[in-house]
Amino acid sequence: FFAYHDALMEKDGGLTKAEREMIVVATSAANQCQYCVIAHGAILRIRAKNPVIADQVAINYRKADITPRQKAMLDFAMKVSADAQRISENDFAALAPHGFSDDDIWDIAAISAFFALSNRLANFTGMRPNEEFYLMGRLPKT
Repeated sequence: FFAYHDALMEKDGGLTKAEREMIVVATSAANQCQYCVIAHGAILRIRAKNPVIADQVAINYRKADITPRQKAMLDFAMKVSADAQRISENDFAALAPHGFSDDDIWDIAAISAFFALSNRLANFTGMRPNEEFYLMGRLPKT
């Protein structure tokens, strides 16, 4: 489980590591997974070097300060996470103008699906994030 998580989130490819974390934060928020939103929100803030991005993405990525490419990525990720049976050629066509490769699209879907599972397990077990995750990436290091 953790080996797959690490391989999926740390791999090189067309998605940045911050974009991979955006997918986790957006889909985990939709799945109401406190643990993943807080833990991966901290990683997103650090990787994006942006202290507010995780909150924006978790609350409403459509209004977040992200690029049109990232919005298209998250639109697709959310559909995979919540309504995968309705994925159609139109969804792939919407990604094409943003330059996503087939491997990138696979990664978006794999992250969304993997974290749908993780969110459910974290919710089922009542996992709580470590307290330090709440402030990570928000405040300058002293």
